[in-house]
Amino acid sequence: MNDTATPIAVISSMATRQVLNDLADAYMRRSGQHVAVESVGGVAAARRIEEHEAFDVVVLASDVIARLAAAGLVDAASRVGIARSGIAVAVAAGAARPSIDSGAAVREAVLAARSIGYSTGPSGAHLIRLFEDWGIAELIGPRIVQAPPGVPVGALIARGEVELGFQQMSELIGVAGVDIIGPLPEDIQAMTVFEGAVCAKPRAPVESRALLAFMDSPESGEIKRRYGMEPAR
Repeated sequence: MNDTATPIAVISSMATRQVLNDLADAYMRRSGQHVAVESVGGVAAARRIEEHEAFDVVVLASDVIARLAAAGLVDAASRVGIARSGIAVAVAAGAARPSIDSGAAVREAVLAARSIGYSTGPSGAHLIRLFEDWGIAELIGPRIVQAPPGVPVGALIARGEVELGFQQMSELIGVAGVDIIGPLPEDIQAMTVFEGAVCAKPRAPVESRALLAFMDSPESGEIKRRYGMEPAR
């Protein structure tokens, strides 16, 4: 058994950093159980689980959790949906806001931008496919700035390194020096489902499942919506 003063150790990607920190705080107020969340680049988080680093819970995109479950690195039966997150578009604070009312409008905005930024996570993978489908990947290649793992696209926008940025809405909300234009339009939007699971060798298995149950509960919905996310169900 884990005592409440010993934190449940959670690792996640940066996309869920803010929402998990708030959920952890809410859970501690509710249960007295301490929770320590470490958020890093999604690729790095998955690698650390694959290297058997000691964590109780991991929260990543559902396809990554499925891969970890297939490898026996997390308990497949413990998987729960945490949140659904869409991709948003942002510019520097006070900069002109291009139209993003349709996929065609976003394509024109990308073609007109001096620099385009996206992340190494699921949103970045979606943008790469989108640019290829539009037939503009080669044309805009020299203007692409891919944020290093763990570095928010919003930070690059705020520093003037990126004119037009794309990332999960949750990672752009609250970034100083950035104006969020809005979510990608429905015709080109991609929703990522983030899941949580108990690691294969948790230090606190019972407490970890209780934490995930709270993160999946209706009472956690308001916190998720605060960061532009939706409950996973």
